[in-house]
Amino acid sequence: MSLEGFGEVAERLRRSTVLIQAGARGSGSGVIWGEDGLIVTNAHVARGSNAGVQLWDGREFEAGIASRDPQLDLAALRISANDLPAVSCADSSKLRPGELAIAMGNPLGFVGALTTGVIHAVGPLRGFGSRAWVQANVRLAPGNSGGPLADARGRVIGINTMVAGRLALAIPSNAVHQFLFAGSRGAWLGVTLHAVRVPRGNAHTFGLVILEVELGSPAARASLLPGDILLGAEENPFHSTEDLARSLEGSGQRLLRLEFLRGDYARVRRVAVQIGEQVAGRSSVAA
Repeated sequence: MSLEGFGEVAERLRRSTVLIQAGARGSGSGVIWGEDGLIVTNAHVARGSNAGVQLWDGREFEAGIASRDPQLDLAALRISANDLPAVSCADSSKLRPGELAIAMGNPLGFVGALTTGVIHAVGPLRGFGSRAWVQANVRLAPGNSGGPLADARGRVIGINTMVAGRLALAIPSNAVHQFLFAGSRGAWLGVTLHAVRVPRGNAHTFGLVILEVELGSPAARASLLPGDILLGAEENPFHSTEDLARSLEGSGQRLLRLEFLRGDYARVRRVAVQIGEQVAGRSSVAA
C-alpha cells in the first residue's frame, strides 16, 4: 500500500472514532458502528446510564446506553445523529499473525492518535480464560480503550480493550457482532481488576487485585477496597479472569460469596456481595 493510500485509510478510520467522556474519571474511545448513531465501546468506558460523545468534527452529543455487557466489556451507545461515517468490518476469524494492525483512539488526551503494529495471534491468552482475543503488538495507553483495531484497509477487526505485557488485546469484531445481536447479560460487581500471582507458602496462587471500586457499586457496599485480592467465589478458586465472569452470570438479585486477601497473605477473608442485573458498572481487567 502506498503512503498516500495509508493516509486515506488512517483519516477515514479517524473520522469513525469518537471521544467518550463518562463522568469526571477520564475519557475513552468509541467506534461509529452505524450511520444512524450506533456507537460501540468498552463497558468500562461507558460506566453510567449516559455519556458524552465528541465526533471528529467537534460536534458533541449526549449518548444513552442501549446495551451493556460487563463480562464481555462491551457497550452499545446511541446518539441523535444521522449520516455518520460508520466503519466497515472484517471477519476476525480470518486474521493471520503478521498482518498489519492499526489502532486509533484518544490516549492520554491526544485526540485521534494512531499507532501501528502487527497481529501477534488470534485466540485465548494464558491467564485470561478461554475467550478469544485479537493480540497485536501495538502501543496502547489509557484512553485507547473502546477504540478500533483495524487491518491495512481500515476495516475494523476488534475493539481495543486492555494491555497484557507488550501485547494489546482487542475484542474480535465477530464477538462485537454477536453482542449487538444478543444484547447484554450478567451482573455488575463494580471493580477494576488486574491478574496477579500471589506468593503463599511454597507456591503461587492466582488472584485478581482490585485497582478501583466504583462508588455505590455492590463491591463498595460490601466494603471491598483497592488492594484487596480476590481468590475465588463460592469456594471455587479463580484460575483466570473468566472464572469471575462466570460467577457473575445469571439473573436476579443474589448473594455472591467471595474469598479475598487484605494485607496478610496468610489470612483468607470472606465476604457476601449482593449482586444482580445492573445498567452501569463493570468487572474487567482494563487498560
